[in-house]
Amino acid sequence: MISEAGLSFNLIQTERQNHARELVQGLSLSEWDGIVTVSGDGLLFEVLNGLLDRPDWEEAVKTPVGILPCGSGNALAGAVNQHGGFEPALGVDLLLNCSLLLCRGGSRPLDLLSVTLASGSRCFSFLSVAWGFVSDVDIQSERFRALGSARFTLGTVLGLATLHTYRGRLSYLPAAVEPASPTPAHGLPRAKSELTLAPAPAPAPPVAHSPLHRSVSDLPLPLPQPALASPGSPEPLPILSLNGGGPELVGDWGGAGDAPLSPDPLLPSPPSSPKALLSPITEGVPEMPASSGLPPPTPDALGAISPGGPPDHLLPPLGTPLPPGWVTLEGDFVLMLAISPSHLGADLVAAPHARFDDGLLHLCWVRGGISRAALLRLFLAMERGSHFSLGCPQLGYAAARAFRLEPLTPRGVLTVDGEQVEYGPLQAQVHPGLGTLLTGPPGRAGQEP
Repeated sequence: MISEAGLSFNLIQTERQNHARELVQGLSLSEWDGIVTVSGDGLLFEVLNGLLDRPDWEEAVKTPVGILPCGSGNALAGAVNQHGGFEPALGVDLLLNCSLLLCRGGSRPLDLLSVTLASGSRCFSFLSVAWGFVSDVDIQSERFRALGSARFTLGTVLGLATLHTYRGRLSYLPAAVEPASPTPAHGLPRAKSELTLAPAPAPAPPVAHSPLHRSVSDLPLPLPQPALASPGSPEPLPILSLNGGGPELVGDWGGAGDAPLSPDPLLPSPPSSPKALLSPITEGVPEMPASSGLPPPTPDALGAISPGGPPDHLLPPLGTPLPPGWVTLEGDFVLMLAISPSHLGADLVAAPHARFDDGLLHLCWVRGGISRAALLRLFLAMERGSHFSLGCPQLGYAAARAFRLEPLTPRGVLTVDGEQVEYGPLQAQVHPGLGTLLTGPPGRAGQEP
């Protein structure tokens, strides 16, 4: 499809973790119109952080980036698919829709979150920061990665069986204007044949980056040494593959016959295994054994503080008091999620009214006291983006510009864009429109199917 659209490209297969991050630091970006990852959400995380690591980050981060979904989560692709006016899709259908949108051209500003961890290291997120149930499921389901998106279904079932609450303090700077209510989409196109590709551009002189397929070892790209480390390949969502609803769950939100959850300050760290970006294409690469537990990540896990990126003017240093105007919640939480785009997975709409460039952090949390049945009901409704209409008293939401999370439970899991980071206090603020996302043209409301 890309070739038929007349797009010139160079296809590079990553060979190890953080390869993409190193690559974009050495690329001559003026020779390229954009960078597209054929992956899950994790490879794009590397690309964006690599761009912001460059000395010329202010120009580099403007490079349009896109994604063709080939992971198990595909959260950003789900949001792109919705923006393009398509019905929700998974698998090959989602890949075809996103490929068509890429060929048609068009981009939007992309908000990025600057996340500062307890060690002082900083990374940039395009997707989410999670604590509690969502991050537990994401990390614990790593052992089932071979199952694809079904890993999240299995992880969710196991997570519900061993559900915990965590004591913590969540503070946020409210947005001045609340986002508009989501509007239903009608008449969404169902197949790529229903949209027309833009006319092919006039023939241009040959350029250096004609269509090729070669590994990065064939390209004369200067790579920074030593290699920087960053989170690997996340696909962050507890997908519930129960499309079309499911059995009715009886009982009130307190959970008839299901005792409310209690805090567990001694929750053992869930097992995990290292993540790979793609299957290695080099021979003789040993597989790393899965660890029996999750030791506290060191600051080196994210690399040193990035020299690039804009300053966080809304955030005081971690450990210092917050300025006036912030709201603080303290108590027992089942989960906390800070999300920028609408989707937490290709078919999991966590913030249905979110936009790529609305300049907002969408904070969602679930307090302790919710039953397992009620939590399951929330996630089933999230497949349709209707969870806020259920009237669950433990579910909270706020639109914010910045937030600080201070876990008060000794052990737990924190993730940024689905990848585990060091456990401890963290804070983040949104930088509106810092990046550029290849989205294709927006869908038209009321378009005939």
